[in-house]
Amino acid sequence: MEPTPTLARRFWEAVEPLHSVVYFAPEPAEAAKAVGLPSWWMGYFAGRVAPLGPLDAPAVTAMFFGFAPSMVARSLPDAWAYASPEAVLVSRVDAVRATLERALPPGAQARLARLAELLECAVAACHYEGRPLAAGWSAVPRPSSVTARVWLATTVLREHRGDGHVLAAVNAGLRGLDATLTHVATRAVPRELFVANRGWSEADWADSRRRLEARGLLDRDARLTRKGGALRRELEDATDRLAADPVSALGQSGIEEAIALAAPLSRHLVDTGVFPVPNPVGAPRP
Repeated sequence: MEPTPTLARRFWEAVEPLHSVVYFAPEPAEAAKAVGLPSWWMGYFAGRVAPLGPLDAPAVTAMFFGFAPSMVARSLPDAWAYASPEAVLVSRVDAVRATLERALPPGAQARLARLAELLECAVAACHYEGRPLAAGWSAVPRPSSVTARVWLATTVLREHRGDGHVLAAVNAGLRGLDATLTHVATRAVPRELFVANRGWSEADWADSRRRLEARGLLDRDARLTRKGGALRRELEDATDRLAADPVSALGQSGIEEAIALAAPLSRHLVDTGVFPVPNPVGAPRP
């Protein structure tokens, strides 16, 4: 099942790798270690919520939605005993700037300057009701570096979309692992990626499968039924609708320009191995 290629989805696909290098490149991991965080996952959880302050595990589990509570609890709130949210945030933004300056092709700066303007206009149109991650990142001061400005804007936009996706999934009656399992059932992303990166036990996976089968969403082979396929399409369509504000603000010509600027940069990150496809984010090569 392929989602409808709406402008909102094409926009996300074009900019997502520019944000998501933070999860795959060595510089952010090294920066987290340098400020005192002892594990990669502690850097991930602390880094992603740093603008919201020293949050504990239940709040972050609720916002991140797809992670097992026990996995989050291994990192938070302990991370804040090693480094403050402010230190984590500063080091993260600077590390991703360094990553992109290293990884993007020669001559990218001129493209980035115009892209930053468009993305910041899109961010200015976002609304944050029910979107805590996006709201937190929207309050981060604009960096002086154009590369860091692009990364920050893509971060706000992807968390805005991600928060909307969580709202849509909850409205569809899905728990975090349920939503993941329906995604796996589309065959777009292999189950192994989530097993390795989300912390759920085999018993958790089995419980989720039973819930989805009981609702008639999965068959006995863990494939989407017709009802499950319809729910998955509705979920993706709702995610796109909830991401419409920045698209409406730029209009079709502005979004097409942003896609034309961002997509070649993102493809370069994919083609040079900086951003892997497939990935747990679910983002394709744009």
